[in-house]
Amino acid sequence: MSGRLRIAAARDWQPSARYQRIRTIDAHTGGEPFRVVLDAPAIPGEDILAKRRFAQTRLDELRRLLMWEPRGHADMYGCFLVEPNDAEADFGILFLHNEGFSTMCGHGIIAATKVVLETGMLPLAGDAAPVTIDAPAGRVYATAHLVDGVVDEVSFRNVPSFVSELDATVEVPGLGTVRYDLAFGGAFYAFVDAASVGIGCGPAHLGQQVALGRAIKQAVTAARPIEHPASTDLSFLYGVIFTGPASDPAHHSRNVCVFADGEVDRCPTGTGVSARAAIHHARSELALGDWITIESITGSRFAVRALETTSFGPHAAVIPEVRGQAWICGRNELLLDPADAFLTGFFLR
Repeated sequence: MSGRLRIAAARDWQPSARYQRIRTIDAHTGGEPFRVVLDAPAIPGEDILAKRRFAQTRLDELRRLLMWEPRGHADMYGCFLVEPNDAEADFGILFLHNEGFSTMCGHGIIAATKVVLETGMLPLAGDAAPVTIDAPAGRVYATAHLVDGVVDEVSFRNVPSFVSELDATVEVPGLGTVRYDLAFGGAFYAFVDAASVGIGCGPAHLGQQVALGRAIKQAVTAARPIEHPASTDLSFLYGVIFTGPASDPAHHSRNVCVFADGEVDRCPTGTGVSARAAIHHARSELALGDWITIESITGSRFAVRALETTSFGPHAAVIPEVRGQAWICGRNELLLDPADAFLTGFFLR
C-alpha cells in the first residue's frame, strides 16, 4: 500500500495491559449466530440449573457485554461452556441471549458440537462422533456426522417434548382473539398460524413478526400459568413461533420464532421444531420415525422426527431428534477497555 499507512503494524499490535481480553469462537447455525465464550469464569452450582441461577444473578453484566452492542447486537446468541454435573456428560452448557439465560437451545447444541470437535476440545475421529451435553432442560445426546474429517451435520436427541394445550385462545390488545398451541421442546412456545394474524413468514414481515410476537407473548404470559412438570426454573413462556407454508414444496412448513426480548431466530429453532414434532404427533399428523423438514425466516432448514413416545409428568410426550448444519465463522478476541463509556453494552430494538 502506498502512503504512510503500515497495516503490518496493526497485525503485530498487542493490546495494552489495561484491556481485559475475552476470547470467543463464533459460529452460526442456519444463519443464527452462536458465540462460544472461551474465557468465562468458573460457575459454581450443585447442578446445571443452579449454575444457571448463579449466572443470572452474578454474571448478567458479562452476558450483556457479550450479547449487546457494540460487541453483539439485538439478535445475538451464545454460550458458556461449564463443568458438567451429569456424570455421563462431556460438558455442561449455559445459553445466553439478549434478555438472559435460556433453558435449552437446539441451534446452540448443533453449533457447540461443531465447535468443540473442530477446535479440538473433544476428540474428532470416525464417521460419527457422539457428544453428551448437560443442558438446563436436561441431558442432550448429540452426534456429529463427519465427511472427510469435517463435521458436516449434527443431529441431537432432545429432552422429552410435549403439548400443554391445543387450540387455546387469548385476547391480545389491538389484535383480538388469537388461537395458539402451547408446547414444550426444551422451552415453552405459543405456536400461532401466521396467516391467522395477517402476516407471512418471510423477511418482509419482520417488523410485524417482532411486534405481534411480543404482544402475544405478553398476553399469554398474563393470561395463564406456564408450568413445567419438573422444575419452576423452566416454567416460563420463552417465545412465540409463527408457522406458515414452506417456500420449497418438498418441505413441511416454516417457523419464525420471536423469543426473549423480541429476538428473531434466523434458523428454524431446534426447541421449536421439537415442540412441533410433539404437536403434530398429538394431532396424529406425524408417525414415529417420519422426518419432516421445517424452514426458517432465512430459508435455512432443520429436519425433525419423533423417535419414540414417553410420558413426562402428566403429559404424553415424544423424544425428538433434530438435524441441522453449523459453520464456524470467526475467532475473536474481544477487548474491554475500563475507560470505555459503553463497556457493558447497550440494547436497541
